[in-house]
Amino acid sequence: MALSLHWKVCALFPRNFCSLRRAASSRDLPLIPWGHYPCRGVRCFLHPEMKAFLEENTEVTSGGSLTPEIQLRLLTPRCKFWWERADLWPYSDPYWAVYWPGGQALSRYLLDNPDIVKGKSVLELGSGCGATAIAAKMSGASRILANDIDPIAGMAITLNCELNQLNPFPILTKNILDLKQDTWDVVLLGDMFYDQDLADALHQWLKKCFQTHKTQILIGDPGRPQFSGHSIQNQLHRVVEYSLPESTRQDNNGLTTSAVWDFQP
Repeated sequence: MALSLHWKVCALFPRNFCSLRRAASSRDLPLIPWGHYPCRGVRCFLHPEMKAFLEENTEVTSGGSLTPEIQLRLLTPRCKFWWERADLWPYSDPYWAVYWPGGQALSRYLLDNPDIVKGKSVLELGSGCGATAIAAKMSGASRILANDIDPIAGMAITLNCELNQLNPFPILTKNILDLKQDTWDVVLLGDMFYDQDLADALHQWLKKCFQTHKTQILIGDPGRPQFSGHSIQNQLHRVVEYSLPESTRQDNNGLTTSAVWDFQP
């Protein structure tokens, strides 16, 4: 089965969240020793062989999304592994190599409304390719932490910062839901409500974040059943809805729109 087809299925029905915890298999490439707040310099993030692997097997693109201002390294039909069997990809599932529709909506909203994050501290959960954190940086956020449990996503985010002429921001590759909550002005998360257990855990974590710190919480989602049918809907206000580009629709089982929601428990 082609990896791209696997992802099209995962856009609506991905594997259990626990599968994303798998560490990248080494293949003689060392894992990066990520700390709680890793160093900020570009070179300290990227092992040369891994950097070369990512550059060889992704394509720089800014088209086909809601944010043509942002360049990203993604897996596209012109990449070898788009057509290879999924089990031939040597590392953990590369969810970071897709620009998911919830993240697109969040990023578009921040670029169009920079005052949401300008001069503020911002946490992005499930950062993936880092597009929404990059949009927050472009919009003037004063402090950013991108969180994704896949170490390779952290490396991809660093490369994407380089592409957009931005200094890399800190990246946390631990499950932040298990850590003591920090104080953030804004928390962003897109495409994270795809599994019932994860959705429940996020709901409780976000509620505590809002009640303790009065954090503004913005959620991007294209209307997946696990999100639209979750009890969190009773505490959401839809801020904006976007029509998705045709290529994003095709890659996400025909989903046509994506929205940004304000969480107000």
